Amino acid sequence: MDKNLKILPLIPLRGITIFPYMVIHFDVGREKSILALEEAMLVDQKIFLVSQKEAKVEEPEEEDIYTMGTICNIKQILKLPGDTVRVLVEGESRGRLEKYIEKSPFFKAEVEILEDDECDKTNKCEALVRSVRKAFDDYTKLSGSIPVETIVTLEELDNPGRLSDVISSYLMLKQENKQELLEAYDVEERLQKLLDILSNEVDILKLERKIGVKVKNKIDKVQKEYYLREQLKAIQEELGEEDEDKKEITRYKNRITKAKLPKLVKEKALYELDRLKNSGSYSAEGGVIRTYLDWILDLPWNAETKDNLDIKSARMVLEKEHYGLEDVKDRIIEYLAVKKMSNSLRGPILCLVGPPGVGKTSIARSIAHALNRNFVRMSLGGVRDEAEIRGHRKTYIGAIPGRIVYGMKQAKSKNPLFLLDEIDKMSNDFKGDPADALLEVLDAEQNSTFRDHYLELEFDLSKVLFITTANSLETIPRPLLDRMEVIEVSGYTSEEKFHIAKDHLLPKKLKEHEVKDNKIKISDSSLYFVIENYTRESGVRSLERKISSLIRKSIAEMIEKDKDKIIVNTNKVKSYLGPELFTYEKTDKEDKIGVVMGMAWTGYGGDTLPVEVTAMSGTGKLELTGQLGDVMKESARAGYSYVRANAKKYGIDEEFYKNKDIHIHVPEGAVPKDGPSAGVTMITAIISALSGKKVRHNVAMTGEITLTGRVLAIGGLKEKSLAAYRAGIDTVIIPKENEKDLSKIPKTIKSKLSFILADNIDTVLEQALVKID
Repeated sequence: MDKNLKILPLIPLRGITIFPYMVIHFDVGREKSILALEEAMLVDQKIFLVSQKEAKVEEPEEEDIYTMGTICNIKQILKLPGDTVRVLVEGESRGRLEKYIEKSPFFKAEVEILEDDECDKTNKCEALVRSVRKAFDDYTKLSGSIPVETIVTLEELDNPGRLSDVISSYLMLKQENKQELLEAYDVEERLQKLLDILSNEVDILKLERKIGVKVKNKIDKVQKEYYLREQLKAIQEELGEEDEDKKEITRYKNRITKAKLPKLVKEKALYELDRLKNSGSYSAEGGVIRTYLDWILDLPWNAETKDNLDIKSARMVLEKEHYGLEDVKDRIIEYLAVKKMSNSLRGPILCLVGPPGVGKTSIARSIAHALNRNFVRMSLGGVRDEAEIRGHRKTYIGAIPGRIVYGMKQAKSKNPLFLLDEIDKMSNDFKGDPADALLEVLDAEQNSTFRDHYLELEFDLSKVLFITTANSLETIPRPLLDRMEVIEVSGYTSEEKFHIAKDHLLPKKLKEHEVKDNKIKISDSSLYFVIENYTRESGVRSLERKISSLIRKSIAEMIEKDKDKIIVNTNKVKSYLGPELFTYEKTDKEDKIGVVMGMAWTGYGGDTLPVEVTAMSGTGKLELTGQLGDVMKESARAGYSYVRANAKKYGIDEEFYKNKDIHIHVPEGAVPKDGPSAGVTMITAIISALSGKKVRHNVAMTGEITLTGRVLAIGGLKEKSLAAYRAGIDTVIIPKENEKDLSKIPKTIKSKLSFILADNIDTVLEQALVKID
């Protein structure tokens, strides 16, 4: 065996790196390590100690252990309670692990003994030694954790390799840095690495000391200011002058006296003022109390605006500022009429439900104007913390009132119109459900004593006119919905859109773009053309954007071509907005087999929903495609079962379920679809595909179906009818139970659509299928 190789027991160390010439004790608890110690004591008391790469590994393998370690002499072993051994060792020399001889019952390895080469007495080596000594001296002074006698001991060392190892053993470094120094076999390289590490540590320690000095100076400054203020107070008392604290207390007392607060509120404010007087304005508690007093004094406890009870004037304001929405306007006029008769009437809580862009928020502003009330808007979209509504308790750091109280402060009156926008977009998390907090706010019997967690005082919300908006009622919790009076705001007809565009949107956009003296004129026919060919929505937001685009492009043409005036006709609309996006009145003019036009309701209004069915030779499979939801899939299966049960009645082969595959598809497959009103559409399409009878192209239908063929009622009839009208349909088949909803459909639409009432699927089929001669 080579003289530089030696077989030694090996112990993997966790979180410890041992250097040559280093004396250290550590505890050993793993069975393998204890056996390795016993083996070493039996032979020559020498052991090879090497660090683990990851200290968390309980049973390390070869790949978990570094290859460079230290050969040590065992000086002392002491057994501790609990099968733990404390061992004292002294580092002798570096060793490189060549190969493992044994892995069980303990590690035994062949180790190459690495003796330090003598560092050449060159200028570079001497310079490195001096630099390392100086850097370590600076490190010792800054850290304060290394005894002074250590430096004296180091001065006696003249061997550069030994000097670097001893210094390395005193440094508080990361495991990776220590292992890097241990693996540096070349002495000059080791000195250079040690110097780099020491320089970096010295810079960090200097920065730490600098930060510590700054913090100490800041604390000293605060203590000094406190001492000087106390002296100033004493001097002012001797001179008979009033200090700033007393002036502030006096100001707050005057404000409380003049504010005409309710009795309980005034008592609470005076109690907090006494606390402020005792705690001192410069304390942390003083700042919290001042903020609380400011909130109490800024809230409108008794301030009210006088309602405009002139019904004719209010009606004129509503008609002038907003077109349509007659149900909402009538409800407000009713409220004003009753309020005029009785001043004790509580404010109603209205919920305007409808697609985006139909003017729910803007009608709320118009109502506030008509009633002469201050307007406050609070968006509930994405709110998921109960504290957003009720506020935080004052025990929390940074506590603030809820947004209801904040809105009342902003309103500056106790009877504003408070708009709670997007109430259907609230969510909840572990901090509570804001919908539960709104139960008190939106209850006319409870909100007269609304209690915010921050204020801890009752605030009267009974005179507030709350209006909420939503796109859909489905996501609003039932108890919350029960507290509100729901008014449906449906989509607009083309006629209504035209009047809104002409009377409101066009003047508004011309004013925004500062177009004066009728320099840009958009004809009525152009507005109709834009409505019918470039927008397909329930509201008017897209129409508003198109009008803005027309005005911008007109301004650009005026400047480029040096024109004084531009009249926008239909040809100009085409050149400005490009090809027509929607082609109404252009539904298929051809009757087809297995293609039926259904109608659907979405959060964005009504829409048409074509259903396609094809029958082909097969083994009786039913295929459903088009991203259908569970409810639509159930409608399809129910329809399929009804057709199987009544095949003979409709002249269909009774064995079709054995030799025909049926594929039902709803186009626009990327869009998820669901709803309980596609049953009649599915049955009509299946019967058409199996019987070969065509479906009339000008007919649309809606309704749920039972297995016995009954047609059930549906919702959203007005929105669906508007969608059918926009798509060029002239005949609509609806459930007989929905006859009552026909009164909600605008007269202009009702006169152009033929409504057929059906209580059985036979009526639907009779009207929808083309008879074969």
